[in-house]
Amino acid sequence: MSFWTRRKAIDTITAGHADSHQLKKTLSWPHLMALGVGAIVGTGIYTLTGIGAGLAGPGVILSFLIAGAVCACAALCYAELSTMMPAAGSAYTYSYAAMGEPVAWFVGWSLILEYTLVCAAVAVGWSAHAHGLFKAMGFPDALLAGPHAGGLINLPAVIISMAVAGLLALGTRESAVVNMFLVAVKIAALIVFVVLCLPAFDASHFTPFMPNGFTAAPGPDGVKIGVMAAASLIFFAFYGFDAVSTAAEETKNPKRDLTIGIVGSMAVCTAIYMIVAAVSIGASRAEVFSKSEAPLVFILESLQHPKIAQLVALAAVIALPTVILAFMYGQSRIFFVMARDGLLPRALSRVNAKTGTPVMMTLLTGALSAVLSGLLSLKDIAELANAGTLWAFIAVGASVILLRLREPNRPRVFSTPIWQVVAPAGILGCLYLFISLPVKTQVYFFYAHLIGAAIYLAYGVRKSVLAQAEKAAKGA
Repeated sequence: MSFWTRRKAIDTITAGHADSHQLKKTLSWPHLMALGVGAIVGTGIYTLTGIGAGLAGPGVILSFLIAGAVCACAALCYAELSTMMPAAGSAYTYSYAAMGEPVAWFVGWSLILEYTLVCAAVAVGWSAHAHGLFKAMGFPDALLAGPHAGGLINLPAVIISMAVAGLLALGTRESAVVNMFLVAVKIAALIVFVVLCLPAFDASHFTPFMPNGFTAAPGPDGVKIGVMAAASLIFFAFYGFDAVSTAAEETKNPKRDLTIGIVGSMAVCTAIYMIVAAVSIGASRAEVFSKSEAPLVFILESLQHPKIAQLVALAAVIALPTVILAFMYGQSRIFFVMARDGLLPRALSRVNAKTGTPVMMTLLTGALSAVLSGLLSLKDIAELANAGTLWAFIAVGASVILLRLREPNRPRVFSTPIWQVVAPAGILGCLYLFISLPVKTQVYFFYAHLIGAAIYLAYGVRKSVLAQAEKAAKGA
């Protein structure tokens, strides 16, 4: 069998692994809902709202709607595949069963890129909100910003990355309980923001609605602007539901709980985003708050609510780590499954007997996030993370189509409605958003996957579990 045709069998996708390479089942649907909401509601709404408004003006509301619609298509596909294959690994695992090992490696590499960069981006966003606190503690400016901002290293971002990694290493359920509490704090802060901004709502702030046009086109400085350019960036604010699918193997009742976690968290967060974006523009002109790294805090201060603004900033400082936690959790599980499949060294997939977590992979993920967040800017990190996610979502849509055609009679606990429309729409939407990304981001994405291809050809193609099985069969 050529490595091009190696595919996992769906019915045996989690079978045959020793206990030391099996994850413990400790999660139920409330944990998954909190994981999804914790992953989705974060830097995107607390920080990227301002950047998106700078690109699209009031039309940023359309950017949220478009990015949310694309993610909704992907979420429905994820719900079908995760309940059909309740295994850790998310889009990587689904691609392995539907399209084979080389495509699965490419998707897994994209997910590694996505999750690591998301952790780094949120750490940078957290640092922006915690800047005043660290300044008051006596930290010099050189340690509060990366080289792109004239500093040496963004030390707060490094600290939060490693702190979250340490929490995850302690245990999945313990991390999930902390996450549920922090998510409640985060949602409460957004509710307070909306209530205080509504009295200042001014409909004139929505005119002109699309000052930079709809399509992604180069602006005066060469940077792409317009509704679609903002959508390709704001897309970062919506994904996170895919992190829920990485918890499939640790879920007590995956057939029920995964559907609730994925679809439920996506629906709740879409409503939150649309409300907060509309209220932000109504309370302050887009061109004004778009210049702030903490736009919600800026708007509250401009409305003469300085103490509440400080509380919202504090809530962000407390609660934004839930996003890092969710994605770092997902990243460590992607790494874990790829190592368990032999595409990375198998030793990396060993689970700690006491905590039931892949401690080595969790700490490695934290270290990677710490390095990136300490040195790079939020915008560059977010855009590159989006590129990896878009290709993972494309793979999920393609997997739904292929498995529907190849195995139409296979039982499906959750079926994507009108899959002939939803799956292709998700694929085309992701392709369009990828094209709307800056050319620099697309080039970096290409180079990153050249490195990934070299690693696969040098190691994974010979060392994977399926490759070893082929070798053993030939020897017999």
